[in-house]
This record gives sequence, C-alpha cells and structure tokens, in this order.
Amino acid sequence: MLFWATALASSRYESSIKYLRVMFLAPTILARFVLRLLLGVAAIPALGQQAPGNLTPNLTSNLASNQQRRAIWADPGDIKSKDLFNGPGGEKHRPQLPVKFLKEDKHGHNSKLDVEDSNGKKWKAKLGIEAQPETVATRLLWAVGYFTNEDYFIPDLKIEGLPAHLHRGQGHVIASNHIAGVRLQRHPGNEKKAANWSWRHNPFVETREFNGLRVMMALISNWDLKDSNNAIFPGKDGRQYMVTDLGTAFGASGNRYTEAGSKNNLEAYRKSKFIARVTPKYASFSFPRFPPLLHIFNLPSYVHQVRMRWVGNRIPRADAEWLAGLLAQLSAEQLQDAFRAGGYSTEQAAAFTQAVQKRIAELQTL
Repeated sequence: MLFWATALASSRYESSIKYLRVMFLAPTILARFVLRLLLGVAAIPALGQQAPGNLTPNLTSNLASNQQRRAIWADPGDIKSKDLFNGPGGEKHRPQLPVKFLKEDKHGHNSKLDVEDSNGKKWKAKLGIEAQPETVATRLLWAVGYFTNEDYFIPDLKIEGLPAHLHRGQGHVIASNHIAGVRLQRHPGNEKKAANWSWRHNPFVETREFNGLRVMMALISNWDLKDSNNAIFPGKDGRQYMVTDLGTAFGASGNRYTEAGSKNNLEAYRKSKFIARVTPKYASFSFPRFPPLLHIFNLPSYVHQVRMRWVGNRIPRADAEWLAGLLAQLSAEQLQDAFRAGGYSTEQAAAFTQAVQKRIAELQTL
C-alpha cells in the first residue's frame, strides 16, 4: 500500500514539475520569438532612412531608349492668380448634377462608386473620411506645378438609381438617392491610366522636382505612399506622372491607431512636428512617422511603412527652398479657398490655413 501511495505521489510530483516547466518556459520562448522579430524589424529603419540610389543600368537604358517625353512637374505660371476654390478643372469642368449610378467599385480601402453626370462625363466618387482632404491636397499640388486629377467635393450628392443597399459605404447614405460628403474625381481629357510608377525607381529620382514632391508629401502629411497610389497618364506633351490618391492628408504624420486619428484631423496635423533636422546640405522631416508597434501584426504593411521613411529624409536644402519659394506665393485667401472647396467650415478652413502657413514659414527659414 505504501508503495502505491509513494508511486502516485511521485507521478503527481513529476506532472507538477512538467506543468511548471511549461508555464515558465512558454513565456520565455514567446519573448525570444518577439525579441528576434523586433531585432529583425529594427534593422529596417536604417534602410528606410536611405533614399534610393541611381537607377539600375538596365532601367536607365530602357528609359533612354524611350524617346517619349515624361514630366512630373510643369511651370505653374502666375501662382498668385490661381483659383484654388475650383482647382485644376476650374468652374467649367465642374460635374453637372445630379449624377447617375453606374456601379460600385469594390477595390481599395475606401468606398467608391462610378457615376455619370448630366453631361455624360464619368466620375469616380469616393466616400468617407478621405473625401475632404484629398480635394484640398490636389489643389495645393496643382498650384505649385504638379499634375493632379480634377477633384470636386459635394456635401450632399444626389445619385439617381442608387441601389437600396451598398456593399460598402451604406453608412454615408443620408436619404433615398442621397450620399453625404462625396469627392468626385476624373482625369483631365478622360485618358486612362497607362501604368503605376514607383517612388524608388522612376525617371526623376534626385531631380529638384521629385524632391519637391517629397517635401509636398511631408507638408500635407500624406503618408500612404504606396506605388499603387501613383499613376502615369498620357498627355498632350508626353506622359504625366502624378500622385493620384492623396486621401491620408492633413492629419498625423503617419498611420496611427485609428483612421480618425491618422488623417483629416486638424489637431493631429497641428501637433505633428514638421522639420526634424537640418544640415548644411540636407533637410529631413518628421515624416512619415513609424507606425505603432501594434501594427507589426500586419507585418508586410508595417515593413512597407518603415521602408518608406526615406521619402522625408535627406532632401537637398536647395530643392526644399525652391519649393518653399513657390508655396510662399500662395495667399491666405487662396489656401482658405482650397479648404472651403473641401467642404470645411469657415472656422476649420482658417485653422487649417494657419497650420499650412506655419509649415511654409518653416521651409522658408531652412
């Protein structure tokens, strides 16, 4: 009897020891895994700070062999006279309302619809938080010479034939055939996109105009720097390179914990540090910021955001100063017109204008 009692006690003892080992070792193994993962990711920021080098020989050769003219910027002319309320399309290109529903676009992060206006022109309707800042951002880029789409913000858009239920964006429907806060976009001339272009590898790397575009992204805090948000369109004088999705502008300097805290957020835009450091040759911006560590669970997205930090780093001071000279020609009234075009109230437009002017003033003092 004593033997069996001793054996049973021994068995329970060994089971307890194994249980305790698992309890103590499991967190240690998990901690080691997380540590190794973080060490691996920690090596990425240094890479993310580095601007891309010259184009590879093969790519350079291919570009040289193509004689078609390319452009990422054009002389804007008299900046002080530009109409930032109506933007690049002007009053005459405004959509003729109401519009007719064509189909729901289920691609991308934001809810979008294809619609046709009363003149038969087709538009891409974007719903949600990005509709307002994108309308403003296109106007600022256009004002200083960069190519953009034609964007118009409609606070209450009547859409004839709107389905009773949308797969996405149903929360923006405010009444039968009516949607609140819509950005309508079309490309001038209605040309179709020829291709996407890469931030790291394009014909303009290291040029003043490309570096100026990098500064513009920091100025407006447009942190969603995916190549799929860039497009090449055929134009009268050759191919035009443009950033076609500017919806993450005017908020934090990088993706934060919530969408509302990351974009179209006046307080986040005001509080975000703009210029990080200046050397005799270069200016670096606090843009784009590291994403929250919680985002590491979506590792591909996290790594991409960290790798793109070079966009705001080591920009030649001369190129940043060149852009500052263009931006400085915009008046407070023009900037407020741009924000009013985005559906912001008079008070909001004035506050955003002050924040933008503060950043322009910082650029001028480099």
